[in-house]
Amino acid sequence: MKKNLLIYIPSIEEGGVEKNLYILSKYLSKKSINISLLTCNFDKIHFFSKSIFYLGPKNNFWIKKSRKIKNLICMIILFVNLIFFNKKYLVFAFQSSITAIIISKIFGNKVVTRSNSSPEGFSKFFFYNTIYSFFIKFADEVIVNSNEFSKLFFKKFKKKPITIYNPFLPKIVKKLSKIKIKNFFLKNNLNIISVGRLTEQKNHIIQLKAIKYIKKKYNPNLTIIGKGYKEKYLKSYIENNNINKKVKLIGYKKNPFPYILKSDILILSSKFEGLPNILLEAQCLKKYIISSRCSSGPKEILMNGKAGDLFSVNDYRGLANKINNYCKNKNKFKKKTLVGFKNLHRFNYNKNCQKYYEILNNFF
Repeated sequence: MKKNLLIYIPSIEEGGVEKNLYILSKYLSKKSINISLLTCNFDKIHFFSKSIFYLGPKNNFWIKKSRKIKNLICMIILFVNLIFFNKKYLVFAFQSSITAIIISKIFGNKVVTRSNSSPEGFSKFFFYNTIYSFFIKFADEVIVNSNEFSKLFFKKFKKKPITIYNPFLPKIVKKLSKIKIKNFFLKNNLNIISVGRLTEQKNHIIQLKAIKYIKKKYNPNLTIIGKGYKEKYLKSYIENNNINKKVKLIGYKKNPFPYILKSDILILSSKFEGLPNILLEAQCLKKYIISSRCSSGPKEILMNGKAGDLFSVNDYRGLANKINNYCKNKNKFKKKTLVGFKNLHRFNYNKNCQKYYEILNNFF
């Protein structure tokens, strides 16, 4: 019997979820599996192996549509494909899990879902949570990317997931970090960097508030890489608080690694996360990391403070104090970067990709 896997991700965007998708799909494509990809992002198919069959609409009309619309289109395509071609897929939902579960179970297909972000980031609407809690129990397996995430998920939905860390490829990060950029950072400055979508989740406003409490003698310079709907709000705050000379919003960068390499500190100020790849990438480049103590992955990556520093969510003064303390004795804190670097083996590419394969292989 052929092993037919359908990866369901209606909207392929630009973030950690997508990086994991590209890495994992490439690994799985080398196995004896017929893989189909169902998405509305025809513009992203060049990131995938040529052996993967693209099942979505083959035009760019849907690229900028909302995730809800894309999910509706992919739901229809999946429904039509199953009803007319009667093909037995193992459906692997990287997104829109409930839709994938419902359609799969109607036609008797197995379905494995991957949850990407802590339950704290799930919808606050009681109706949605009730529906999700009901249908997620029909998934044949749920995969999450941190141990705390697993505990929170079980507590909230009474469904026990399996934890698999994000597979990570340090060689690619190191290679891309060596690409030269113009003299972007000043040598006498304390160069701080943050990489992430400009959204409520990433909570960049905390970084802007903290910059005012970093001692002037350190010459702090904060560079934020990313784009999103919060951009106008953040720019307005920068203007109104006269911190233009200390903060730069430089938009999305396909390759942020040369900027990270040239920086002193990487900051993550999120309200919630899954297992943020940016922290792994910073550890790979031996950068000192300060992250919010949000659920669920940052604490595990930073080994509860042994491989970086943590501050309470929304505590901008606490963040500023961490930065000031680092400047007082950089050598002391740089030891933490080595701890993180030496423990990157937890996110080994082959080991974690193989775990995915073994779980999926159980349901063919």
